[in-house]
Amino acid sequence: MMKGMIIKNMSFKVGQTLTIVGAPKSDASDFAVNIGPNDQDITFHMNPRFNAHGDENVVVCNSYEGGSWCEESREGGFPFNQGEEFKITIEFTPTEFHVTLSDGSSIHFPNRMGAEKYSFISFDGDARIRSVDIK
Repeated sequence: MMKGMIIKNMSFKVGQTLTIVGAPKSDASDFAVNIGPNDQDITFHMNPRFNAHGDENVVVCNSYEGGSWCEESREGGFPFNQGEEFKITIEFTPTEFHVTLSDGSSIHFPNRMGAEKYSFISFDGDARIRSVDIK
């Protein structure tokens, strides 16, 4: 299912913050950040869409469990520009992923699987990831 950059066998635990810095390609249609227990289940899927899947300039969040997508969530701003650097900060609490985007807007997405630790992060689509930091 995943074909981009994959980080596995790592530990992203409740109370930690994941910071991602990257840049969408100059002709990007969309890209995705995925967090979960493995490559088959995604607890948190964040998909900024410039022009993809019938959407323009929106961030779509979701979960993928047991081979099916769950209910989509669309909130927060859209501070992404093709070819320009972005910073995404994801705080992991027991109940949610609290995402802060480059423009200061926020996304609150539930920790639907309820785990206190995830060991898989992947990036897919039209973005080059420059750094990934967990603190």
